Amino acid sequence: MSITSKMVKELRDKTAAGMMDCKKALTETNGDMEKAVDLLRQKGLAVAAKRAGRATSEGVIATYIHAGGKLGVMVEVGCETDFVAKTDQFAEFARDVAMHIAAANPVSVTREEVPAEVIAREKEIYIQQGLESGKPENIVEKMVTGKLEKFISEIVLLEQQFVKDPDHTIQDILTDLVGKIGENITIKRFSRFQVGEE
Repeated sequence: MSITSKMVKELRDKTAAGMMDCKKALTETNGDMEKAVDLLRQKGLAVAAKRAGRATSEGVIATYIHAGGKLGVMVEVGCETDFVAKTDQFAEFARDVAMHIAAANPVSVTREEVPAEVIAREKEIYIQQGLESGKPENIVEKMVTGKLEKFISEIVLLEQQFVKDPDHTIQDILTDLVGKIGENITIKRFSRFQVGEE
């Protein structure tokens, strides 16, 4: 099957990948648009894995103030070079992350940063619920493990469903961007302020 420039443009519009990458992906998949999208996403994951150890000493601080000025977020997103930090794509990602944090109220960026006392408190609640329901201890243990896993995925920024695209997590969006830009990108830290909350 011959790959037309229209097909390449359509794939590029869908993925924001380079023209040669789009043409190569379409050639490898015999013009199958969906398979080409998947192939480009897989390559993005490979690029992200290769770049993961690189230092991200450049970047931006993005802010989001919700209408009415009662809720605001600041987030630091890092990248490898000043050049990437100044691109619209990078700035848009940082703004989207700030807006997502305002909406989803995560506790931390990664699992490792979730305070131990938060997990311990939830675990205690789940154990009590399980025991009060009259289930045997071994069943309660499995229930608690499952509920804790779900709870953590809901409060960790990188594991949350992206508010603008619930089919993907923040980590998916980040990995995709790393694949497109070709640099390591990290969400370093954030602060969420809400009037009346400590």
